[in-house]
Amino acid sequence: MTSAPSTAGGKRVLVVEDELMIRMLLEGMLTDLGHTVAAEAGGIEEALSLAKQGEFDVAVLDVNLNDKPITPVVEVLVQRGVPFVFASGYGLRGVPEAYRQNPTLQKPFQVEALAQAIDEATAKPAG
Repeated sequence: MTSAPSTAGGKRVLVVEDELMIRMLLEGMLTDLGHTVAAEAGGIEEALSLAKQGEFDVAVLDVNLNDKPITPVVEVLVQRGVPFVFASGYGLRGVPEAYRQNPTLQKPFQVEALAQAIDEATAKPAG
């Protein structure tokens, strides 16, 4: 792994977002930050499968996928010890209560906020 200006540089990222345009924006932001999108999902079943078997360092999770809560995916990530960041259009009230201590981005967000959230998430144990 190479060092980058950000402490989170060079991470493999799972992106879970049901809106294709937002996923594309996120991919661009992550690339700009020196990260790699290891996998992406737009639905809960695909996200669950990737969360269980994928190889990545951190996840960026939309809190609501086509009206289904992200909680089952979060539970898998916690079991695996994988850090994660929430992305929500609802602010903290959209985040599952048990996980509100995790970094949460308010949509829309800037690349600097994404970098800070990933740094914060990866600096401590998941959950």
